[in-house]
This record gives sequence, structure tokens and C-alpha cells, in this order.
Amino acid sequence: MHSELKVFSDQAPGRVEQHLTDKAAMARVLASAGIRYEQWQANQALSDDPQQDEVIQAYQADIDRLIADEGYQTVDVVSMVPDHPEKTAFRQKFLEEHRHSEDEVRFFVEGQGLFTLHINGKVYEVLCSKGDLISVPANTPHWFDMGPEPRFVAIRLFNNPDGWVANFTGSDIAQQFNRLA
Repeated sequence: MHSELKVFSDQAPGRVEQHLTDKAAMARVLASAGIRYEQWQANQALSDDPQQDEVIQAYQADIDRLIADEGYQTVDVVSMVPDHPEKTAFRQKFLEEHRHSEDEVRFFVEGQGLFTLHINGKVYEVLCSKGDLISVPANTPHWFDMGPEPRFVAIRLFNNPDGWVANFTGSDIAQQFNRLA
């Protein structure tokens, strides 16, 4: 699996303005849009079906650094596998453009997912894979696609002790852009 960034005008979903696979270049472009994107070492040995405590313990030092830097209050782990009975419902939940009143931070321990961000007339498609950390700033319109056969484990960090709360924008822009196959 690889990571990549595609940038579009929000008025031209079929025309890629920029396509990057170099992670340092991706980080620079995303930083210019206010997005934190970095690589962590995702090399901790985990069981075949890692539970939340195992994942958090394996990456505790990195989690502690982010908590100290950003003041996050809650940490959890989200994972999805192709045979999950509710995978289709979960996928649909994230495919519509929405915002959060806090940063949305994800570190991909395994697998991949497509974060798409809608910022100042541009659409940034960020295919995150193992080792990628992305932080979507509070109130940034975005959507997420885990694909039809999802397989990922990600650590999530929140400012809000209640965790993930989405405010849907009502826009249909997400329907105009790419999905994972």
C-alpha cells in the first residue's frame, strides 16, 4: 500500500491539478492548506486482531507526544475488516461531507483510508496508509472512504471527551469525487 495526494479544484472533479506520492512533498502541500500530515513508525508487532489496549500500548510514546503537543483528551482505536457485518453502514456514514468542532486526528497502524478535504475552493484527496498520521483541523469540511472491503486499524485522538461528533454540511460535493474501489 502506498500513500498519495491528489489536488483538484472543487469546480473540476475530473481534472487532477497535482498528484504526489512523495510523503515529504505531500506534507508540504497539506501544511500549506493547514493540514498536519506526518509519518510515524508503524512497526510494532500486533496480533492478527488487535484490540484497543494492545494498539494504544504499542504506540503509547507517540500518543503521549501528541497529547502533550495538542492537549487531546481522548484516545481510542477504530478498526475495520472486510467481513465486518456493518461495514456498508459504517462506510456510508463517513462518505458525506461533514465537519467536526475539533481536530480529527488519525494514525494508520495498518491498512488504508481516503480522507478528502474541501478547503478554499480546493479538494485534497489524501490516501493514507500504514504509518501516516493526518490531522484535519476543526471545522474543515471533509469526508472519509474506507472502501467496499475495508481493512484498517487507526488510532484516533480527540479534544472532546465524547469522541467523534459529525456535523453534516448537506452538500453533495462528496458524490462528485473519487471513492476507493
